[in-house]
Amino acid sequence: MVIGAGVGGALIGPADLRPDRVIAALLDRLPWLSIKSGLSERETAILFELRLPRVVLGLLVGAVLSVSGGAYQGVFRNPLADPYLLGVAAGAGLGATIAIVGVGSSSALVGVAAFIGALIAVAIAYSLGSTVGGRRTGSTLILAGVAVASFLTAVQTFVQQRNTDTIREVYSWILGRLGTVGWSEVGLMVPYAAVSITVILLHRRLLDVLAVGEEEARTLGVRPDRVRLIVVLAATLGTAGAVAVSGLIGFVGIIVPHTVRLLVGGAHRVILPLSVLGGAAFLVLADLIARTVLSPAEVPIGVITAFVGGPFFLLVLRNSSRSGGS
Repeated sequence: MVIGAGVGGALIGPADLRPDRVIAALLDRLPWLSIKSGLSERETAILFELRLPRVVLGLLVGAVLSVSGGAYQGVFRNPLADPYLLGVAAGAGLGATIAIVGVGSSSALVGVAAFIGALIAVAIAYSLGSTVGGRRTGSTLILAGVAVASFLTAVQTFVQQRNTDTIREVYSWILGRLGTVGWSEVGLMVPYAAVSITVILLHRRLLDVLAVGEEEARTLGVRPDRVRLIVVLAATLGTAGAVAVSGLIGFVGIIVPHTVRLLVGGAHRVILPLSVLGGAAFLVLADLIARTVLSPAEVPIGVITAFVGGPFFLLVLRNSSRSGGS
C-alpha cells in the first residue's frame, strides 16, 4: 500500500509524465543501475524537485501523525485522543500566527515558531496535569490540555483580529499544505520522525500493559507515569515537527489507528507498526486527491482529511458511546 501510494504520488499530477519513464528515472538513481529514462530536463525537475519531496514528506508526516494518535489513545485509554490532544495544535497555531504577523508566511521562522509553540503548550498542559489531586492521570492531562488549548486559541484569535491583513496567510497555514515543500523540509522532518516513531514502537508492549489499568500495571513492575511521560514526549516531538513543516493536518491520528484496530484487534504491539505504514499511505493518497480533484487548482490537504475524518470521528464517537453503555 505504501509503495503503491508513493508511486501514484510520483506519477500523477498536472504535468503528464509517462509512467515507464518515471520508473526508469527512479531506477536510474540507484547506485548500481544506469538506465536512460527519456525524461526531458523540465520533466526531471518536476519529478525530483517537486513531486518526490512532496511524496516523501507526506509519507513521513502521515506516519508520525498516525502512530502518535495511536500512542495517545493507548496512553490515555481514550479512543478519541489524537496527536493534537494536549494543546499541540493550539500552541503551534499561536506560534505560527505570531511569526506570520511579524515576519511573513514565507519565512522559515514560521515553522520554528510553530514547533516552539507546540512544545510550550504541551509543557504547560503536562505541568497543570499534576495540580489536580497531586498526580498526573490520563483524565487530568486531557482536561489540562483542553484548558490550555482553549486559552491559546483565544490568544491566537486576538492576535488575528489585531492583524486582519494576515488572516488569509494564517488560515492557509492552518489548513495544512505539502505543496510548497522541498528536500530541505524533508531533511528537517526525518530526525523528528525517526526519534518519535522509534521511541513509540519500543514502548508498544508497555502500552498493552497499561491498557489493563494503572494499578495492575504497577503490580507487574511497570511505572505508568514514566511510560506516559516518555510516550507523550515522543508523540509530541514528532507531531510538533510535522506541524512545523506541513501546518495542521487533522484526523489522521484518529482515522488510521482506528481502521487498523478494526482490522487486527486492540493490541498496540500490532496497531502501532501498522499505523506507521497506514498513515504514510493515507496522507500521500489524501494529498494526491487534494492536488488533482480541482486541477489545476489545489485543495488544502487539511480539507480532504476533514471530509474523511469528520464522519469517521462521529462513527467512532457513536461506537464508543454504545460500548460504554453496554
